[in-house]
Amino acid sequence: MKNFLNNLKKNYIYGILIILIIAIIILGVFLYRQKTSYTIATENQYNLAFYELVDYIDDVKNYLAKSTISNSAEHGAETLMHVWREANLAQVYLAQLPVSSNELSNTAKFLNQVSEYSYSLATKCINNENITDEELSNLQELYEYCKNLQETLTQLANDMGSGNISWKELTKDANVAFAQQVDNLSSASFSNLDENFGEYEGLIYDGAYSEHIESAEKKGLVGEEITEEQAKDIAKKFALEENIEEITSNGLVENGKIVVYEFAIKIKDGDNNNPMNIAISKKGGHVVLMNYNRNVTEEKISHEEANKIGQDFLTSRGIENMRPTYYLKQGGVVTINYAYEQDGVVVYPDLIKLKIALDNGEILGMETSGYLNNHEERNIPVTKISEEQARKSLNKNLEITSSGLAIIPTEWRTEIFCYEFKGKVNDTDFLVYINAETGKEENILVIIDTPNGVLTQ
Repeated sequence: MKNFLNNLKKNYIYGILIILIIAIIILGVFLYRQKTSYTIATENQYNLAFYELVDYIDDVKNYLAKSTISNSAEHGAETLMHVWREANLAQVYLAQLPVSSNELSNTAKFLNQVSEYSYSLATKCINNENITDEELSNLQELYEYCKNLQETLTQLANDMGSGNISWKELTKDANVAFAQQVDNLSSASFSNLDENFGEYEGLIYDGAYSEHIESAEKKGLVGEEITEEQAKDIAKKFALEENIEEITSNGLVENGKIVVYEFAIKIKDGDNNNPMNIAISKKGGHVVLMNYNRNVTEEKISHEEANKIGQDFLTSRGIENMRPTYYLKQGGVVTINYAYEQDGVVVYPDLIKLKIALDNGEILGMETSGYLNNHEERNIPVTKISEEQARKSLNKNLEITSSGLAIIPTEWRTEIFCYEFKGKVNDTDFLVYINAETGKEENILVIIDTPNGVLTQ
């Protein structure tokens, strides 16, 4: 009996120990999950701040580039105010990063100087005072520093995205990973900025002016209203009926800018999980949007051939005189912006975007909202100043490579008749628009020529 009681006592103690061990394990797992969840949330917060910083630095760089060639006090003031605003926003996100290093301190100092200097020059422009050659030289120097900073931060972003660096590593007190990452941008690059700087002063790809294509009138949306069945027939014809396995109606969509009937089309021998989506306008039966995602594993067609395919496709749909402008190539598919051309004048508001597969030239996407919003035959004004006079309005450092006439939209949904000059300053390409009636500098775009396309900002 005594042995039985001793064994029972031992088993009781063992039971308690086992329960305690299980409780400790459960508590440990819970705390680990809590810590992991907190770490992920913190990492996400830091990632958001960092990528916002990269975007704003990129904006600062582009606006600084524009400010170096602006030859108009009014447009110069607008551009410099953009520099001031974007530099301030970059500082906000920089302050949210958990990195304490000399390089970050110098970066914050640099952004502050850019902000103050640009604001001072903007005020000067608003007062209709000319920017001096020395001040333009300072802006160019700031641009070069900002360009280096943007390239460095982009490389750091790539390293983070590939998992080579984590915020956990960067926040270790003894770790110099961040300093190593910005080694190619020495602290001298920032400290050499004169202290007196502080005393001065868009389916797809959205190309140039695509953010201003919306119009209340919808001038290109012509024709009578159609029924859903009529829209279905138009969708079938557009997708080539012999290629269709099944077409499903998703009904009338009225909450967009253009009221449309939407359809999903399964293509024969295609990926049934990725049907072709197509939207047909209720008014006039126009194709507003079409998108079909399929894998493109090889590229057999050149960009020039794709341009021709796109133009022929638009012509076959009764859309004439469309000129390719900017493009972006990704994953074996090129997206090309086509702008309407009338009497040699490029009409940027009348924009159509096409996605073209580079393996067989198939049209994989189409967006016509810009064209449907704005297209009409314009009464092209008579130029009141000559091209030679317009050239005199340009920055003297701009090396002009081409010129022509264009109609560009504004953010107020109006249009301006301009001379369009393409040119280069140092290694940066620009488009400068001079009003063909008043000689006023209306806009400047930075051309970004990448291995995957020609874009603008």
